[in-house]
Amino acid sequence: MSSKKRKHNSKPYDNISPQERYLQIINQAKQLVRDLLQEALDEEFEYFMDYPKYSRDNQKDNYRNGSIPKTIKTSMGDMQINTPRDRNSQFDPHIIPKRQTIFDDLADKVLSLYSRGMSTSDIIDELKDIYGPSVSTSLISKITNRIMPMIEEWRSRPLSKVYAIVYIDCLFYKVREEGRVKTKAVYAVLGINEDGEKEILGYWINDTESASFWYKVLNDLKSRGVEDILIISVDSLKGIEKAIKGVYPKSEIQKCIVHQVRNSLKHIPWKEKKEFANDLKSVYKSETEELAKERFEGFKEKWGEKYWYVIKSWEENWQELMTYYKYPYEMRSLIYTTNAIESLNSMFRKVTRGKKVFPSDESLSKSLYLA
Repeated sequence: MSSKKRKHNSKPYDNISPQERYLQIINQAKQLVRDLLQEALDEEFEYFMDYPKYSRDNQKDNYRNGSIPKTIKTSMGDMQINTPRDRNSQFDPHIIPKRQTIFDDLADKVLSLYSRGMSTSDIIDELKDIYGPSVSTSLISKITNRIMPMIEEWRSRPLSKVYAIVYIDCLFYKVREEGRVKTKAVYAVLGINEDGEKEILGYWINDTESASFWYKVLNDLKSRGVEDILIISVDSLKGIEKAIKGVYPKSEIQKCIVHQVRNSLKHIPWKEKKEFANDLKSVYKSETEELAKERFEGFKEKWGEKYWYVIKSWEENWQELMTYYKYPYEMRSLIYTTNAIESLNSMFRKVTRGKKVFPSDESLSKSLYLA
């Protein structure tokens, strides 16, 4: 793809085998489910007893009487939990009833519903018929909060040394902060590695867009092992070019042609829009950059006097818009647009469209990660 020499890409987790990494993930997930299950049982028991642990209600003739170990079968194998007991043996859990040894994973249900964009109250209503009043707002929060360490581990995981193309795009969400609703930007970064595989490198939530923010994002990629990026495909993001040159000076910048065309057509009246778009298409679909320049001069002569501000935008951004001409024809459609990341954005939108306002950045981050 380039005359620049690049060392072969090393894969994340080179120091352990895929099988060992897989077992690590399974064991972590298994421990998570076991902890959540135990917490849910303890919370249900507290609801049943109607007084806090380590205290006694003198008005009642029933009280806590330790716990009994129980082995249950789950989708991830056998687990041992401790079922709380009361003196009168009246407690019969909804989550794992007496004599039941097979568990239909509550945590899986909660995270699955949460990943579909359902609110906490909707999840409680959904699960009430199955588990009764034992599923509370606090339990839902505890279950979803347990994925935060997983998110942090994913965000800080090692990345490949080299990426052929990295795409950056942005979505906006309403988030409640300090009693006010703010619009937050979520910047998603998608990479194509040397094997041609897509990989979500991360997402970042930020109040405003600035050069300093982009320095932070790109330096984060570098600190996680990304030594070189051949092409960085972007929209017209404020401060991104300066940050790229500061962190990855050898990377080539490709501004998204599709976004540039859309922004241009916003200024064209409907009756001329089709003709204008066809003329513009003949420019960026040219076989060579030399031919594109020649056709652009004709385009400029035809439309320049009437829509000079559109022409000026193309002239100012020409170098970054035409980067794809340095590469073979078969590759150009992958390079000159950020369409590769649109499927990721669609997935995010599908999950979050039911939530008009997120209660916090953390809540938004959990939804995106589960998606």
